[in-house]
Amino acid sequence: MPFPYYARLKPRDKAIYRKSDAIAEIELPRAARLHGEVAAVEAALVEADRALVERSTRALCDSILIELEAPRVRVRVLSARPSSGWGETHGEYEPVEGARRARVTLWMRTARHKRVVAFRTYLRTVLHELCHHIDYEVLGLEDSFHTQGFFKRESSLFKQLVPPD
Repeated sequence: MPFPYYARLKPRDKAIYRKSDAIAEIELPRAARLHGEVAAVEAALVEADRALVERSTRALCDSILIELEAPRVRVRVLSARPSSGWGETHGEYEPVEGARRARVTLWMRTARHKRVVAFRTYLRTVLHELCHHIDYEVLGLEDSFHTQGFFKRESSLFKQLVPPD
């Protein structure tokens, strides 16, 4: 069942939405190789070192995209999240413009209390923004909508990268 905004889409965008919604997973053939990089991101968050979080996040993103044979993204990690009356921004994906690489921007601290974001929340945000990139660069979608399929793809990556305890 589509999300409510589907009804407002143009026919072309509805077709893209349906195509996106039909794709439920992204397979990382060698996901176990990335577990160390995931652990490095977690350790960097524990240290609360923004530069270290950025480096470890960039390394993880690079490795995921290499696995998927996709172009790399620029990764930027900032401190406290921006917020407004509707809530906080967790991450942002900026698609390719001209010859520049796409960029993922992430925030490692909450807006209100400036606390370091929980590891699982942070990793899900990283994967969410990467899924936008994967939609364009791997799946060949003309747009990247938040569909149920999109969120299933994000979860499929998370489950491969964070094995159950």
